[in-house]
Amino acid sequence: MASERQVLVPDIGDFHDVEVIEVLVAVGDTVRADQTLITLESDKATMEIPSPAAGVVRSLAVALGDKLSEGSLIATLELAEPAATTSAPEAAGSPVVPPASAPPAAAPPVAAEPAAIRSEARLTTVPIEPARADGAVAEAPRTGAPAAHASPSVRRLARELGVDLSRVPGSGPKHRVRTEDVQAFVKSALAAGAPSSPLGLQVAPPPDIDFAKFGAIEVLELPRIRRLSGRNLHRSWVTIPHVTQFDEADVTDLEGFRRSKAHDADPKRAKLTLLAFLLKAAAVTLKEFPRFNSSLDRSGEALILKKYFHIGVAVDTENGLVVPVIRDVDRKGLLGLAEELAEVSRRARERKLRPEDLAGGCFSISSLGGVGGTAFTPIVNAPEVAILGVSRTQHKPVWIDGAFQPRLMLPLSLSYDHRVIDGAEAARFTTRLRAVLSDIRNLIL
Repeated sequence: MASERQVLVPDIGDFHDVEVIEVLVAVGDTVRADQTLITLESDKATMEIPSPAAGVVRSLAVALGDKLSEGSLIATLELAEPAATTSAPEAAGSPVVPPASAPPAAAPPVAAEPAAIRSEARLTTVPIEPARADGAVAEAPRTGAPAAHASPSVRRLARELGVDLSRVPGSGPKHRVRTEDVQAFVKSALAAGAPSSPLGLQVAPPPDIDFAKFGAIEVLELPRIRRLSGRNLHRSWVTIPHVTQFDEADVTDLEGFRRSKAHDADPKRAKLTLLAFLLKAAAVTLKEFPRFNSSLDRSGEALILKKYFHIGVAVDTENGLVVPVIRDVDRKGLLGLAEELAEVSRRARERKLRPEDLAGGCFSISSLGGVGGTAFTPIVNAPEVAILGVSRTQHKPVWIDGAFQPRLMLPLSLSYDHRVIDGAEAARFTTRLRAVLSDIRNLIL
């Protein structure tokens, strides 16, 4: 008849009231001898508590966030047959039957592990699994890989990034995993672009809810364009560290010039819009700030600076957002840009864009000025490193020459990849862009 055994926190040195940061088993799980049950973390160390014997978890006495000390109850095991309680090398071969005189509980005592625990010899992380229906934590996948050696700070970094340390090759003494190893592993996984990579970017699946039980519903299938753009936006949001710089440009004179030319323009030609000026101003500013006109290479270790100025323009269609690219903006005049904008927007709404119309962009502009709003945070259109959001112009009082004057102000929202661009550089970019837009003579310099 199987016997039960209580699993207690072994000797963990001078640590007391140590927090439980991982519970890696659930009631009913079958565990091996030396398999990690929980992970504790203090201010100075991270410790994994192994099972002293093989068996089945009959009860758990701990939960995430609990504070434990030496001797605290962790779980109750129903021990396996004596043959299963031998050490791992013996279990891999033929079963070894203990002598008849041996006591029934032949497992090594709990206190046999403290040295290994204190030396952090068995540090590892496990990707987070969704909670089970009964509220318990699902058993983490077991790969059989050797445990990683790492310091508490490295373990904490890996846990924050969701990295499985057992997959990270260590470059330190005795293959110890260092901070640089974790960072290199993350960069490599991002460059590979595999959605199932062990980065730990997994999240719990959305709940499966029957909304019809609350009232009448209608199910609309997302158009293909919206599905594709949604996946790309999600990838960019997850993999790019976004920061958004907000600013305002005084476009009073620019708007006056634009309106004056509207009366002179050929009615058969496209209307000269503010977006044409924005394209031209962006090209002028990008020439002075080449890092905004770049992309990271696949390794993330080098920057590719582009000598051409192809700017994408977000177009809102009934099927979703598309971003056709206007090529060689720096070489075209305002009227030519206005005509190309009108033509590409028409083809976008009629779903007549070609693949080459959407490729090769260096920088993007998303304008909501015709809709409304005061500011927003556009998502960088990878592999670009920056995008300019534009909101609706507003008349505001501006202090000029000792008095307030009404000026037409254009809100700017510049989102950028913080791996490539620093905040001060982004502020200088928008400051220069403001200057270009405030005096259209800057467009020809």
